[in-house]
Amino acid sequence: MERRVDNHPGTEVGDTQRTLGRRWPFGRRSLVIAAVAVPVLAFLAILAWASLTSGPARGGQAVNNNTVELEAGGEGAPEFSLALIGGGSIDSRDLRGRVVMLDFWASWCPPCREEAPVLAQVYGEYHDRGVEFVGVNLWDNAGDADVFVQQQGHEYPNGVDEGGRIAISYGVRGIPEKFFIDREGRIVRKFSGPMTADRLRLILESLLAS
Repeated sequence: MERRVDNHPGTEVGDTQRTLGRRWPFGRRSLVIAAVAVPVLAFLAILAWASLTSGPARGGQAVNNNTVELEAGGEGAPEFSLALIGGGSIDSRDLRGRVVMLDFWASWCPPCREEAPVLAQVYGEYHDRGVEFVGVNLWDNAGDADVFVQQQGHEYPNGVDEGGRIAISYGVRGIPEKFFIDREGRIVRKFSGPMTADRLRLILESLLAS
């Protein structure tokens, strides 16, 4: 006997259509979610790849190309101990009584490279007058920092800020960034960006005279 199939309730076709009707909204939502999620996941994958190939801790870090004086506040400079490139270490407490210029830099930073000869020159002029420069390398490879210091012939102390602890304590937001500390250990001037020799000399003369 031939079985009759129609679209009325209770028949196979009617049941199938009702089942599809119940499932279709869920399937539609899934398609919408997939359409949104796939491009987002692709974008995140591109960001992850860029982060892995852009060098150590460079992504998102500011490079200060223009020289700007920032508010210093005159508060006490955070104490630190820095392992130096080439061996040894320096403790900020041992610098009391001297005018200190603390410079945060990286070997891959164009303005840092631009002003490196200026810092070396001015340091040679003022070191015997109670001035000390300390270079703090961050967001960099230790090997690249070592090569950079040797190439520039820097005679003042330079070390790598492992983990960025010193930079965090000073609130560093970009490089190069400089903190001028008076003989009493207070931060009295703060600059972002590279500095000329003349401007650096004026600041040091002012601090030595105070």
